[in-house]
Amino acid sequence: MDKKQRPSSFSLRFLAEPMDVNFGGKVHGGTVMKWIDQAAYTCATAWSGIYCVTVYVGGIQFLRPIHIGHVVEVKANLIYTGRTSMHIQVEVFSGDPKSTTRHQTTSCIIIFVGIDDKGNTVPITKYIPETDYDKRLERYALKLIEKRREIRAIEV
Repeated sequence: MDKKQRPSSFSLRFLAEPMDVNFGGKVHGGTVMKWIDQAAYTCATAWSGIYCVTVYVGGIQFLRPIHIGHVVEVKANLIYTGRTSMHIQVEVFSGDPKSTTRHQTTSCIIIFVGIDDKGNTVPITKYIPETDYDKRLERYALKLIEKRREIRAIEV
């Protein structure tokens, strides 16, 4: 498939089910994290065309609970590619299915790498942001890379 045809975003949309509930009667945070990983994985594999694995999840922020029976939308957008990595912004929205209003509930950055059959990383097709918004997200990803380097450099 030509890289122009490869999608750089992916969305999941479904109803939050009773089996997703935590002890407080809302969707369990671990369930939301699973949905995030699934949407981001699909985005990464669609872009790269190969099997991918999660190597980093950062900055996850739970802004509000998701209620059982609400419509949930998990949006994954590629924001930066390194040599072998894909940085994906994920946002989760939910709301009552009787309404068109959706509220953001969760957000984070998740990084995947593409791997071959032997488990070695594989070079990834470069993502080139086109809109001003996409370019801002790429700059944000680069700032996060630098911050992670700074954190790793701190001697404990």
